[in-house]
Amino acid sequence: MRIRYLAPVVLAVAASCSQPTPKSGDAAAKSGGAIVVYTAASVAIPIRAALDTFAAREHVTVQQENGGSLDIARKLTELHDIPDVVVLADYDVFPKLLMPEQTTWYADFARNRMVLAFTDKSKFASEVDSANWPTILQRPGVQLGRANPDLDPNGYRTLLTMQLAEQYYKRPGLYDKLLKLSPAKNVRPQEAGLVGVLQAGEFDYIWSYESLALATKLRYITLPGAIDLGTPGDTDLYAKASVRVAGKTRKDTLTIKGAPIVYALSIPTAAPHPDVAEKFVAFLLSPEGRKLMHATKLDALDTPVIIGSGEPASVRAAVSGGQAPHS
Repeated sequence: MRIRYLAPVVLAVAASCSQPTPKSGDAAAKSGGAIVVYTAASVAIPIRAALDTFAAREHVTVQQENGGSLDIARKLTELHDIPDVVVLADYDVFPKLLMPEQTTWYADFARNRMVLAFTDKSKFASEVDSANWPTILQRPGVQLGRANPDLDPNGYRTLLTMQLAEQYYKRPGLYDKLLKLSPAKNVRPQEAGLVGVLQAGEFDYIWSYESLALATKLRYITLPGAIDLGTPGDTDLYAKASVRVAGKTRKDTLTIKGAPIVYALSIPTAAPHPDVAEKFVAFLLSPEGRKLMHATKLDALDTPVIIGSGEPASVRAAVSGGQAPHS
């Protein structure tokens, strides 16, 4: 267990990653087409880095839209708004909400862990550590932010982490106490949206992912492996926690059990630009793409894992080595 000390910066993910990549006149003339990518906001920075490299090489126009993974899934199921590539923060959203109607396969490509992020301006920043954070958060005046569990996997993973913390620290009632520390006014649609509020000093602490805390140079506390949803060996332990969230529509619900954090992507069956989509996904899952993700602080899997059937041959070829089941 450790604390990272890094200087805060201002996050501009939503603004910078939702715009098309500009092209020069020559590039426009030689344009290879367009690609529309819906991306979980917490992984917007790594995906944008890969898209920029891909766009420059293939002379394509890029449109990247970022949001909560559940919200993205509902764009496809409710609004029938179909992109070329879907990148989600929880692989389980694909079988629960998008298969087989929207896609018949998905590829696990990265992992993460939950952390508690803060800045030098946060109350009790000089005191908080991996052992005392439950007590520090309950001190008067501390503002804690979290993401909406009905829109963003980070939101329901926050609730799972707090449940597991109650068990791990053997403190009955801790979950309810932590939940009260982040009332409705402290909830944001996406975890990435919490970062700017934290940096502005409105929040003292936020529930975040390690990759995003690193990418935005936040200080953060690493949590015990038994509660951070980042240790495959603790899969059975994580599964003891569960929450209910909105399902395919806001009127439906589904149960989410604790599991190691794994990111996944797919190409919808009705993707408007399938050829370009296949090229990009093959690039992202290749050694070069994984290197770019590592450079932007995302823990890309050494060997992506394809689940389902019907994936393009170029994507299958890009995944080198053997595959293993979720663990």
